[in-house]
Amino acid sequence: MTATIRDVARLAGVSQSSVSRTLAAPDRVRPATRERVERAVQRLGYQPSRIARGLSTGRTGTIGFLVPDIANPFFPGIVKAAQRRARDFGLAVLLADADEDPATELDLIRTLTKQVDGFVLCAPRAADDELRSVCGDVPVVLLNRRVGQLPSIVFDNADGIRQALAHLAALGHRRVAYVAGPRTSWVNRERLRAVRSVAAGLSLEVVEAGHVSPDFEGGVAVADQVLAAAVTAVVAYNDLIGLGLLSRFAARGVRVPADISIVGFDDIAVSALVSPALTTVSQPRDQCGRAGVDLLADLIAERPAGARTSLPTRLIVRASTGPAPGS
Repeated sequence: MTATIRDVARLAGVSQSSVSRTLAAPDRVRPATRERVERAVQRLGYQPSRIARGLSTGRTGTIGFLVPDIANPFFPGIVKAAQRRARDFGLAVLLADADEDPATELDLIRTLTKQVDGFVLCAPRAADDELRSVCGDVPVVLLNRRVGQLPSIVFDNADGIRQALAHLAALGHRRVAYVAGPRTSWVNRERLRAVRSVAAGLSLEVVEAGHVSPDFEGGVAVADQVLAAAVTAVVAYNDLIGLGLLSRFAARGVRVPADISIVGFDDIAVSALVSPALTTVSQPRDQCGRAGVDLLADLIAERPAGARTSLPTRLIVRASTGPAPGS
């Protein structure tokens, strides 16, 4: 038969209320009591009811995880790592997809607030003041986005851009394009700012193209504009755009990298499988997902938590970049 809280209390020699307190807030009971309860729980294989625990603690045991587009292969790796880490804390993950729509994003947060103990918002698209207005009722952690003093974990976009442009400059490129992603993307603004700053120091001329949707179709749509700009290299907002560029260039008989080099961003799995394989900037997505849940768990438990973390990026050189034509 399934063990009950009464069975745990009897075996541990404590009251049922002591068992409940130990399971809900172990740091608030005496160490000896906690040790007896934990031994009894382990021996009996007791699994506390999530519903009952929620009624006693005011918590749901669930966190919300919001992404702009689950079909984008950048996000599943973060989500899977977050789910694995959440299980370590006994938390379930409620996943929501905002379909790249800031209004939908805000509606989802408002709708789900009463159903979760906190949110991890991954690359949210809504404006800063709108996010602040809907994020006041439960703890919130931002991934790949910064908004004021809200706790956040981001990648070092500026250094990733620096690595990409330095690589192209070393190959002799002097006129490059940057294909911008969505206007609502904080990451895009950060990368565009870095492109402008870094390019000046490397004596690179930059042509800005876009803004385009952050997908394969966006890359295809902007490819002719890039070619018309007479650049010898292009840095794409993400790998999906880079793959779209690669496809359209091939359709037009433009050779990569002999005629033009391409650098993507994100290092999604398919980038290594196409021909030529895509040079890209890699980001530690697993680490980001785990760290986001760690930070949110601290906030939910009202433990001291860091406010900001920046994770490193790394250039992965593959076959889509080569010497500038004529160099």
